[in-house]
Amino acid sequence: MSTYVIGDVQGCYQELLHILDRINFDEDRDRLWFTGDLVNRGPQSLEVLRFVKGLGDTAITVLGNHDLHALAVARDPSRHKRSKDTLDAVLAAPDGEDLLDWLRKLPFLHEDREVGFVLIHAGLVPQWDAHRAAELAREVETVLGNGAYGEFIDRMYGNKPERWSEDLSGWERLRFITNCFTRLRYCDADGRVDLEDKGPPGSQHQPYQPWFTLDTRRTKDKKIIFGHWSTVQLGDIREFSQYNVYPLDTGCVWGGQLTALRLDDERLFSVPSRQPKFGK
Repeated sequence: MSTYVIGDVQGCYQELLHILDRINFDEDRDRLWFTGDLVNRGPQSLEVLRFVKGLGDTAITVLGNHDLHALAVARDPSRHKRSKDTLDAVLAAPDGEDLLDWLRKLPFLHEDREVGFVLIHAGLVPQWDAHRAAELAREVETVLGNGAYGEFIDRMYGNKPERWSEDLSGWERLRFITNCFTRLRYCDADGRVDLEDKGPPGSQHQPYQPWFTLDTRRTKDKKIIFGHWSTVQLGDIREFSQYNVYPLDTGCVWGGQLTALRLDDERLFSVPSRQPKFGK
């Protein structure tokens, strides 16, 4: 049995099938993890949702920002729908409501101590160790999983507050936690985040750094797999070994590749995108 982690799919269903063929995935033997952003911008979000949901316990998926956006669009299309969204098929499908209900109950963080990896979509501020991050993830998961989740969806957007504090409460606390797990790229040593910069490491404004490079990060002892940041150039995965991280969003929806990591031996597999190359 092997466990494979697949980077951001974003509706690229044909590439997903291609990489599963590439790794000789056996549903009865192997397990799949997904870094989130199953949907949006690519052409077949509905097919991806149906496929991953249909895997049942064979697959573990964390929530990404595009997954949350799909929930927001479903709740109020006139307010949240964007011109580049490709979610219409999901919203119109007879099983669309069930698929979105499944989506909103996914976790923000998954840790498997047996295989020794933590899975998230975006990032963690340096003040959180893995245990605290898991506790905070559950705070938001609890709200998303109950019947009153709509109010959270209405209030989750925004870049404030900028800095983590244990004194944060209410919607500001939930928004900050959500932003870290689903949007974070850059922050500073004090846990102040910059959610505007989306470029590759080295292009950011000072004093911000890629979240995983901070010396004060309390999760340095954990092997962390994440997606979200397609402008990080994966290259040789050993380049990131000093940080104990594995960035797996290789920009499939932007004409790059879809990448999988086999946890047993940390080997990478990739297939080319079928999407046109274009900028975000």
